[in-house]
Amino acid sequence: MANEDKQVKAFVNYKVKWLAGGNESFARATLAKLRRGIGKPPGSMPELWDVTLKDLPQELMGKGQDPSNSEWAVHTALTLWALHQQGNDLRKQCMCKDGENLGIALRKLVGDEDEERRIKRRFDAVSTSSSMEEFSHHLRGLIQLLKAKSIPLDYPAFAQDLYWLQFPNARDSVRLRWGRDFYRHTKVNETDRENKKIGKEEKKNER
Repeated sequence: MANEDKQVKAFVNYKVKWLAGGNESFARATLAKLRRGIGKPPGSMPELWDVTLKDLPQELMGKGQDPSNSEWAVHTALTLWALHQQGNDLRKQCMCKDGENLGIALRKLVGDEDEERRIKRRFDAVSTSSSMEEFSHHLRGLIQLLKAKSIPLDYPAFAQDLYWLQFPNARDSVRLRWGRDFYRHTKVNETDRENKKIGKEEKKNER
């Protein structure tokens, strides 16, 4: 398990850059195939092996009949990224961006209290999913909302979170980090709004 999460993160980063920097028509076709793999077990679609399994470090590969935690994390992150990327130019507007962790990205969907409740309800369903298939199912809707507003997500870091989410003793730490990011940015956004409001009032008074 040592350093496996870091290798998962590095592998997803490598695959995103490989597709973003390669042939455009090949990338589009590959992303379309990846989208068909959302919610399906790793390895169940042979047409995805060259993306999700090729060059995967040996220690990340499963040894039994079931996919390893690393294989699940890689497969889930890459297939959801393919959905997120759909309709956006891969070179000019890649939906994979460093530092945009899940809680941070989802917070940017919130415009008012009603929206916060709706997003939080969906976020809760994602966070409490008991299997990777269920997780993909619930997250798919949130990714579509991020895509609609062109809000990117840090998919290598997301894959690392997915790796740890599969270990019962690490699951709460991942959820805690997501929750902190989601609500930490509430205060930042409120401060920004207040500063803008003060700025407008000062300009008005100057007139």
